[in-house]
Amino acid sequence: MSSQERLPLESRDARDDCAAGAPGAVDTVIVYCDGGARGNPGPAAIGAVVLDGSLDPPRRLATVSERIGNTTNNVAEYRALIAGLEAAAQFHARAIQVRADSELVVRQVQGRYRVRQSHLRSLYDAVMRLLGPYEEVGLTHVRREDNADADALVNAALDAEPEESRDGRRPS
Repeated sequence: MSSQERLPLESRDARDDCAAGAPGAVDTVIVYCDGGARGNPGPAAIGAVVLDGSLDPPRRLATVSERIGNTTNNVAEYRALIAGLEAAAQFHARAIQVRADSELVVRQVQGRYRVRQSHLRSLYDAVMRLLGPYEEVGLTHVRREDNADADALVNAALDAEPEESRDGRRPS
């Protein structure tokens, strides 16, 4: 199961305004992301919520909730961040605030921890490329309870019946 849910009209309008540099364009996006694996490695999923941080309260622009196969928790955390950054990119914001409950991922992207595991290097590099266009980047490690929406998207994807098990065949 893979879904990227967007607010149909509002998202399209916000994206068009941003691309045109129109007044009221999305100045700042906030990305909450989470990845999880049941077992390590095990069945894994990602979740991300993209908010318009220019508004008070912030408005939801997009969500991502997707199974990603069997992998480790750290890979799932990185893939959730990448998916959230990809979803946020369409809004052409000037600034981005990332909030994640993975201390490892946040500290590595901040440059406070080294990326020691070679299998995480390409994921780290992808994150850095996706952050490149922003004038301002903020990364915050948050407690799990402060990341509840992204966590719920991870669990929804993990709890959903896998597509290939519905009729015993893989989708074509």
